[in-house]
Order: sequence, then structure tokens, then C-alpha cells
Amino acid sequence: MEPTNQKFMERVVSQKALQMGNSFPCQICVVGFLCGICLTSLFLAVLTSVGTFGFTGISFSSLSMGISPWNSSSEIINVISSSDCNFKVKETERWVDSKPREPESDDDERVSFLTEAWGALLADRQPEENEFLQRFGLGKSSLPNAPHLENCKLSAQVNKRLDERSGAGKFPPWTTWKGSLNMYPATATDENARSLNHQPVSDGAHPPWIVGSDEENYPLTRKVQRDIWIHQHPINCNDPNIRFLVADWEVLPGFGIGAQLAGMAGLLAIAIKEKRVLVTGHYNRADHDGCKASSSSWSCYFFLETSRECRDRAFELTKNKEAWEKGIVKGKDNYKSKEIWTGKIPRVWGDPWSYLQPTTDINGSLIAVHHKMDRRWWRAQAVRYLMRFQTEYTCGLLNIARHAAFGKEAAKMVLASIDREWPKVITNKPKSDIEEFVWSNHRPWVPRPLLSMHVRMGDKACEMKVVEFEQYMGLAHRIRMRFPHLNNIWLSTEMQEVIDKTKSYPHWNFYYTNVKRQVGNASMAAYEASLGRKTSTNYPLVNFLMAVESDFFIGALGSTWCFLIDGMRNTGGKVMAGYLSVNKDRFW
Repeated sequence: MEPTNQKFMERVVSQKALQMGNSFPCQICVVGFLCGICLTSLFLAVLTSVGTFGFTGISFSSLSMGISPWNSSSEIINVISSSDCNFKVKETERWVDSKPREPESDDDERVSFLTEAWGALLADRQPEENEFLQRFGLGKSSLPNAPHLENCKLSAQVNKRLDERSGAGKFPPWTTWKGSLNMYPATATDENARSLNHQPVSDGAHPPWIVGSDEENYPLTRKVQRDIWIHQHPINCNDPNIRFLVADWEVLPGFGIGAQLAGMAGLLAIAIKEKRVLVTGHYNRADHDGCKASSSSWSCYFFLETSRECRDRAFELTKNKEAWEKGIVKGKDNYKSKEIWTGKIPRVWGDPWSYLQPTTDINGSLIAVHHKMDRRWWRAQAVRYLMRFQTEYTCGLLNIARHAAFGKEAAKMVLASIDREWPKVITNKPKSDIEEFVWSNHRPWVPRPLLSMHVRMGDKACEMKVVEFEQYMGLAHRIRMRFPHLNNIWLSTEMQEVIDKTKSYPHWNFYYTNVKRQVGNASMAAYEASLGRKTSTNYPLVNFLMAVESDFFIGALGSTWCFLIDGMRNTGGKVMAGYLSVNKDRFW
């Protein structure tokens, strides 16, 4: 019973104490006593800070130890220091500490300044570039390297060397060099090694536009790409035995870029089966002021499918009636539509599609076999070849898109690694050889891992099952469950409602191009017409190429666009990244 009585007494004492504490006179005394202690402590703190150290260094425990008459009250002071009084001091400490945070605002200004400076260097902005740099007394060499931007002029020069035969029909230097390394000044010691570049291609050589090993791509990708290039680049285009297939790109109303690529893939298949060199003609989507130099051809965006010599020879033959009659040159009209769109796939390489890896996920299951495996494999090969090298113009479009999306993040990274006094203090260091030649092959920086998501809705409902954005995000969540560090989504869509719904997912970082988007269910043709030829071509190609470079991809296989993105990824070293689709191709 004693423990019970003891608890009872404790409750009684506690209740009495509570009653006393609730009385008004007692409350007045306690409040007065506490305020007095607080004021005294603050006064002593100020005096001490003036004499010895700064205000932010005050600790109540050190003050109580220095005043021996108050030692009996030290517990009370410590209690107050952990509540009311210390609250006031900490508020002041935050305010005092915020003064050194002025560099944070300076950092923000430096980030904005560097971002704007990089932006002034982008393509087609020469006047702004000069004006901006002169205004601040800077030169190009004064700016830190922009990790998210590519040197488009240099890349085009390098790719040109890798895509054409040298003198006497010698093979391009595929076997040894990558990036700008082939441009490293030759010395006497490496002349013998350099001469190997001009020998016939060896068995182990593969095209430089293919990333990854055979296991990371569709079966035989490296061999097929090499063989297509050799087929399309005969040593002597004037050889009377060389035959040609000359065809313009599709221009039918309602045909998007995806349909145009699919059609040209069919024509390339015919050309290979008939041992003809494919030569593409007019590309209607290049009919805008950005592509003036390319004469409205595919060469505005990507390297041509054959050499200039073969194109000149082919177009010369198109004016020769006898060449048509003898079948030396043929055109699209020589073939039925069915032959182009659903014709037989070249069997030069056997049937490598029969052992495609099952890496496509639909409704939680991998698709191992379907009825169009041969066409899926071939279109991937054909589109990869047609888009093997970007032109300087396309490279510039990607630079603009990356800078708009990732420019500030890149600036923060760079400024954290250089002198804090930049741009007041500038150290111009020349690039070392390893920076200029060896590291030149590295791709531009993007925040990784990056998930690309193409949401196709609108009038596509007449061709495939259309699902809501929430279902796409459900697949994104599945990927994140396996890769929890995934936070970034590159979103491509024509629908404004999809962009609006991204606000419901605050734990994801969404990036997307800044263009007018579709409201309602207008046709894609009407939507593209509202954007104009230039924008309606440029921004989809940027989204396409960003999807190809992303770590993961979510789309709809019922969309030809997504179908081709998947093919480019599967010939770009990303087979094992897999593909999550919200539906299956309507022809499977």
C-alpha cells in the first residue's frame, strides 16, 4: 500500500501546486521574476560581448559559471536559457548570421549572370553575344566551360571526317579514333599508326555513331549499320553498274515526322534488296528560314543518306529518259504503297529479329514475341542510319533546349568549383590536350537519371487506346521504386492539360519545351499548322533526341513516334534500360 499512498500524496501536492500556480498574484510574481532574470542575462551578455567576443558567441552556461553569487540559481538560468530567453537570442543569431548570407544573393546573381552569358553564346545570336560580353568586358575565353552545351561547329567537323571517304576511296577513320582525337597534330612517331585509318575496314571496326556493345543493342546493330553505310557510299558513284532509287519524303496531309521516317525506312529496305543507292529528295519540313542553306532537304537536320557525288549523279540521271527506261534510276512511283509500308524486310543478315531480347513492358509483363518483330528491328536500323549524325543546326537546337531546361543547374555546379571572385577575378587557362582532344567525346551534361515520357492523346484516339497522364505517372512510380534516386522527367506532349497536371506531382522535376500546346481534341495537322512549319518540326525533333539520350523511357507503342524512339534507343546502347508502354502497337 505504501507505494500507492506515495503516489496519492504526489498527486495531492501536484494539484496544490497547480492551484497555487493558477492564482493571479502567483502568476504575476512568476512572470516578473522570469522577466527580471531575462533582462539581467541579456544585459550581462551585451556587456560581455563588447569586452571580449561577438554576440553570437554567447552561452548562458558560461555566464552562470562566471558569477559565483548566482551559483545557487544556475539551474533556473539554464532552464530559462532553454526557453524564453534563449528564443530571443536565437532569433538575433539568425539575423546576425543572415548578414554573411549576402553572398547567397551574390551567388544567385552570379548564377543568373553566367546563365545569361552562356545563353548569349548560343547559335544565331552573334549580335547579342558581342553586346553582352562587351558590356561586362568579357571574352569567350573568360567564361567557364558550359558542361550542358556542345561545340556544334567542332562536332560537325569531326562527324564529317567520319562520314566520308578520303582520297582514292579510302575508308573513314573508324577503327582507332573517337571525338576530336583524330585531329590531334600528327608527329613522326604516330604516322605509321595514323596510316591504319586509310586501310580497308577491319572485321572489328564499327560505326562511331553506335554506342555500346552488341549486347546493349538490337542484334547485329553494329554490323548492319556498317553494311548500310558501305552500301550507301560506293567508292565510285559514276560506275555504270551503280543503280539509284530517288524519292522525296512523304508530303500527304496528316503525315507526321514519324510517318515520314517509317516511309523512308521502307524505301531504304527496297533499295538494299534491289542493290540500289537510296537518294532522298525534297523534305517539306525543311521549308523554313532556319534551313535555307540546305535547299529544303534532310541535310538541314541530319547528315545525308549518301555522298554528295552519288546525289549529284542520281539527280543527273533523273533527267535522262534512257536511265529510267533501263531501270538505272527508279522513283517512289515505281512501287506500290504496300511494298513501301509493309514490304518484306531485307534478309541480307538473316533473321536477327527472331532473337530480340524481351525488354518491353506492357501491363507488368514482358513482350517476348509479336507478329511484327521483323519490322520493329528493321525500322530501328533504318532510322538509326538516317539520323546517325546531327547537323550543326540540330545540335544548336538541342543546345538551346538544354540551356533553357538545365542552364541554371549547370551554372550552380560550375560556380561551386571555380574562384568565388569570378567574374571580378578571371584566370584564363588554355585547354590542355586531354581536355581538347580526349575528353571531346563526352556527351553534354544533363541531370541524371533522366526519364523521358511522351504522352500522346488528342486525335490519336482514333488509332490507339489513349490513357490519362495519371497512368503514365504510375509507370514512372514503378521505375522510381527500383531506382529511388530518379527525380527528373523530360516531358513531351502536345496537350496543355498534361502540362497542367504536372503540378499535382511536386516530388518530380519536370522539364519540357516552351511552346503553345493543344487545348481540346483538334487534329494534329491543325495543331502543327497553328505552330508554323519551323516550330512544328524543330521542337518534336528536340524531344525525340532528348528521349533517345534519356536513361528511361515511357510511351505508347501504338504511336509511331514512340515506336521509333524505342528503336533509336535500342540501337543506341539502351536495350537493357527497357521500355514501359501504356499500350501495345495496334498491328501486333
